[in-house]
Amino acid sequence: MPIPDADLAYLAERSLAYHISQDSGMTCIMFPQWPLPPGYDRSAADLLIQLSPGYPDVPIDMWWFDPAVRLADGRAVPATEATGYFLGRSWQRWSRHFQPGQWRSGIDGLESFIALIGRELARCAVGSAA
Repeated sequence: MPIPDADLAYLAERSLAYHISQDSGMTCIMFPQWPLPPGYDRSAADLLIQLSPGYPDVPIDMWWFDPAVRLADGRAVPATEATGYFLGRSWQRWSRHFQPGQWRSGIDGLESFIALIGRELARCAVGSAA
């Protein structure tokens, strides 16, 4: 499945390093050494986003890290306990989803999803200080 032009333009504008491949009927976009905010047990991990065949009309669902990411104090981040095997590697699943109606077909894309990832990473890291 080709990546929409708007997504490719976003990736180019941000100068993000990425690799695109196919696995299990999904288009996989892997971002090496994605920076993590303070509050985690590491400063970066490889990030995997999978696009289903219906994308961009179908929202992106969940993301994956390798190696697995924990909070700085060693605790697990809620809803990250499952793993999946893609691209010959084991990935930690971050089970996060758009609410019904929140994904706007024709408007939302990688930029929207990466913004969601950033907000969620920041929210969970702040929670680790409690």
